[in-house]
Amino acid sequence: MDAIYAYIAKGSGFYALRTVDRITKRSQQIALFPLSGRTVPEYESDRFREVFMNPYRIIYHIKPDRIVVLAVIHGAMKIIEDDM
Repeated sequence: MDAIYAYIAKGSGFYALRTVDRITKRSQQIALFPLSGRTVPEYESDRFREVFMNPYRIIYHIKPDRIVVLAVIHGAMKIIEDDM
């Protein structure tokens, strides 16, 4: 989140703060509705899910006692590198 804020703040502190706030609010919704996100295509497990706050992916892990946000990444980024 710090990196996202710093990058956007180069152009606009207002939009940087707004973006971080929107991502934070979207992440809080996960706690209420953990199954609302889709499964992460790169992994074949129902425990790893993601929601979107365009252009970002909020990737999280559903554990028995809590939800853990694993990453907030730009949608154009790959999680797993292809072996070529």
